[in-house]
Amino acid sequence: MLATRASTAKRLARSFATVVDTKASGVKVAAVDYGQPTTAVTVLVKAGSRYQPSPGVAHVLKNFAFKSTAKRSTLGTVRESELYGGVLSASLSREYLALTTEFLRGDEPFFTSLLASILATTKFLPHEYSEYVLPVVRDESTHASRVPSTLAIEAAHSVAFRTGLGAPLLADAHSHVSLDSVKEFATSAFASGNVAVVGTGIDSARLADLVDKALAETPLPSGSSMPSSSSKYFGGSARINLPMGGQTVFVGFGTTAPSAALSVLATHLAPPSALKWPSVPRSSTKLTPVYLPYSDAALAGILVQAPDVKSVKDAAKTLFEKLKKPLTAEELKTAVARTKFDAAASAETREGLTLALGKKVFFNADTSVESTLTALDKVDDATISKTVSELLKATPTYVAIGDIATLPYVDEIML
Repeated sequence: MLATRASTAKRLARSFATVVDTKASGVKVAAVDYGQPTTAVTVLVKAGSRYQPSPGVAHVLKNFAFKSTAKRSTLGTVRESELYGGVLSASLSREYLALTTEFLRGDEPFFTSLLASILATTKFLPHEYSEYVLPVVRDESTHASRVPSTLAIEAAHSVAFRTGLGAPLLADAHSHVSLDSVKEFATSAFASGNVAVVGTGIDSARLADLVDKALAETPLPSGSSMPSSSSKYFGGSARINLPMGGQTVFVGFGTTAPSAALSVLATHLAPPSALKWPSVPRSSTKLTPVYLPYSDAALAGILVQAPDVKSVKDAAKTLFEKLKKPLTAEELKTAVARTKFDAAASAETREGLTLALGKKVFFNADTSVESTLTALDKVDDATISKTVSELLKATPTYVAIGDIATLPYVDEIML
């Protein structure tokens, strides 16, 4: 049975192979097609928060997506997309700004052209900036400031990396980002060397041809990658007072190289239940494994959330004790198997595929499911022991959110 399962996994992994083409437009293209009834095309731009010249600029730029261009007004963009039954969305990460269109097969020319016009001819109108963009930016920032888990992950990045990956993902609700600074950032970011187009449910050659045609009408300026210094891990502590939402602690470490062992270790420390709806009541303390790999670094740890300080402190101390104990053969096997499942499941989603294709295009990384599962299979006792030893020598990243007068300090849980 195990041999059959391994063989099936390898066949499925090979089906995720992708082809990358660099065409006359200077924009790299990658796509996978499994015969889906719908298609998605995403423009990935190296305009994540790590590249922004000042805090909040990338966040504001994200909210200018699908606004007025030389071809269409904001209303025109929305109405025409609705006529095709399409869905438009934009998202921002620390590495990328992603502009996505999802639609029925056969409508690729319209939506590819739409994305090209967004990149090349967005007008950045003052009234749209003040009436549509800034209110959404403030709402998103205000909402994030009230979510303990979001605050913890943001603060953890700041403590772990300081600059670059440590730059804030969202604009401060009370800060001012000028329209001119957003225009300047867009001008430098929307250059051919910083842009990749990835698709699902479409052939890569077909997508490359459509991108070339669309950008022939509105070409992007040539340009190299956005300036960003190499990530360096520091570690440290942060404490944020939040009178609502229970008590939250993030306990973790950062590295300057993503690793399979680190993802397995995070799963081991906070293993998810195999039952989606367990028959026994769950503990009021919630442990969430965190593993966030980037192009030149990774942040891993556990998010601990509980209704009271004592529960948070006890759980955090238990995690450090567990980190120092060698894994049994069964624990290692379980952690590897669950990490493999999560990786394979992620590759079935459009978001997971898009990120994998982006790494393939920008960094020439082997992000196939097969390579990921193979790397996880190589994680053994020696690899885990070495990883734990290196982590314990470094300064941990510790964030406390809630009643900071009583929440523990990092030295109180690392006894």
